[in-house]
Amino acid sequence: TQSVQFAVGGNGNIKGHGAASGVFSGGLSGVAFAEGVNLVSRVTQGCQPVAPVREITGVDGHVLTALDGRPALDVLMEDLGVSLERPRAALAKVRATLVGLSDSGSDSVNRTGNFGSDVIVRHIVGLDPARKGVAIAEVAESGMRLAFCQRNVSAARADLIRICAEIREELEPEEIPLSVATVLAAAEADAAPNAARRMAGAIYVSCSGRGGPHFGAPSAELQIVRRALGDVPLVGFFAGGEIARHHLYGYTGVLTVFGL
Repeated sequence: TQSVQFAVGGNGNIKGHGAASGVFSGGLSGVAFAEGVNLVSRVTQGCQPVAPVREITGVDGHVLTALDGRPALDVLMEDLGVSLERPRAALAKVRATLVGLSDSGSDSVNRTGNFGSDVIVRHIVGLDPARKGVAIAEVAESGMRLAFCQRNVSAARADLIRICAEIREELEPEEIPLSVATVLAAAEADAAPNAARRMAGAIYVSCSGRGGPHFGAPSAELQIVRRALGDVPLVGFFAGGEIARHHLYGYTGVLTVFGL
């Protein structure tokens, strides 16, 4: 059983628990916000499907044995357009491929062709020719949905801009009441476009695999968020796994914006 420490103000310590420092095994550090805090959070995917969505119909732990009622390895080779008769070319393609997993009935792929926010991306960690299986870095279940995918810079950039636009529209709709518009127009400074009228600050957590080289330059991803949100205080960090709702994601970005 792991202990849980809640910061209640002051120096954040609870009597008898000492300072909030040190290395813990199996612990979790986070911040809890009251229901009255106005915030909007979105997940942006970094991988794009390269094959149709399949149903997992056979699985043994981490090994997928059947997709859509067919041997999983055969489906993988078919979806990637390769053959084990040319192993070098096939393995090169497999190494660049990941899997997008989602529960049955969830939104796997949206209208733009990108993964929905319910999809978690995991690595392919091995092939099992004897069982014609595909091993992945996740314990899957029969009935789940799967699509083979690859990292795509253009799709990742477009999806990042999309979630920024969605958040900005939700917190700062273009149409505002006349009374509010009158107040904003009263002072010259407020009359100028100012993205921070309703957005108070933002936190962006990005996968370490989406770092500078993936987007073309150091801090390139951060600059995309800054340009899309406008003049809003922004902080963030890279992570080896991004948590949003009840999922642990990979190759994603999680943007949370606080409203006034």
